[in-house]
Parts: sequence; C-alpha cells; structure tokens
Amino acid sequence: MTYNVLIDGMAYRVQLEPSSEDKRRWVARLGERILELDAAFRGRDSLSLIANGASFEVERERGNAPVGDSAGDAFNVVISGRRYAAELRDPRALRSRRAQGPQGAGPKKLVSPMPGKVIRVLAAQGSTVEAGAGVLVIEAMKMQNEIKSPKRGVVRKLLASEGAAVNAGDVLAIVE
Repeated sequence: MTYNVLIDGMAYRVQLEPSSEDKRRWVARLGERILELDAAFRGRDSLSLIANGASFEVERERGNAPVGDSAGDAFNVVISGRRYAAELRDPRALRSRRAQGPQGAGPKKLVSPMPGKVIRVLAAQGSTVEAGAGVLVIEAMKMQNEIKSPKRGVVRKLLASEGAAVNAGDVLAIVE
C-alpha cells in the first residue's frame, strides 16, 4: 500500500508492506529509508509502535482535524506526547489525485490545528519562505507546535500576532 502523508505541512510518500512472518509486523519505506515496524492496537485510535527498536505511543485525535482544502483524511496525531497535524491521502483515490495538482498553484492557508496562544512569529509578512519552513509557533497545554509553510512562497498575510489566542481552524497566515 502506498500513501501520501502530510505531517505538519511536510509531504512524505510511504509504502507499507505487511511482513510475511507476523500480522503485527510491517515494513515501511520512506524514500531510501526503511523502517521495520511492530504495531499493537491499544484501542480504536491508539497503538503501541516499535520502529527499528525504538518504542512509541501513537494516538489519533478525532474531531480536532486541521481545517483546510483537504482532499484526504485530516487529523491530529500524538506521538509520545508530541502533537502533529496530519493528513493521509491514498494516491489511488480520484479525489486525492485531483487535489495534488500543481503544489504551487494559488494561495495556501495556514490554520491552527488546535486552540492555543501564538508565542512566536518566525516569518514576517512579505517574507519569502521555503516549503516546510516555520511561520508561527503556537503553545497549547505547555507544548509548542511550529506551524510550517505548506509550500515555497511569500507570506502575503499574517493574521495572528504574538500573544494572540487562537482557536482550532483559525487562519493564521496565507502563503502565496
């Protein structure tokens, strides 16, 4: 199975193959990188994961999905206590292929994946940013989450300032 995954605005192509030996074991390919995975579900949206010998607790948060022009399944994932905005796209799905059109086409909204407080602005309005570069940092529940640019471009509008309280789904900036 091949999936296109967006984690905090960074795109990854992941190939998952089940191991022939055990139903809990998988091999994941991320470009040249190969991970051996052992996964055990602890609940509907929770699993215990061992990746190349390192142990992680992984939870999917439903109902707190990032808002945007998503063509896949958007949600938040918490890995060992750290929260990431995530989107999973199956490239075989027509809806997913249409949404993957030109990555640089049109303005992209950066939205808050959770309620919190803007504690730092990393890119000023009018500045040029690379894909995956941090634009803002939001603090929620004593954890800092960097909001990254989904593409290379210019920060056309900065709609949140340092110290501002934001809600999940609030548009924080627009990158064009």
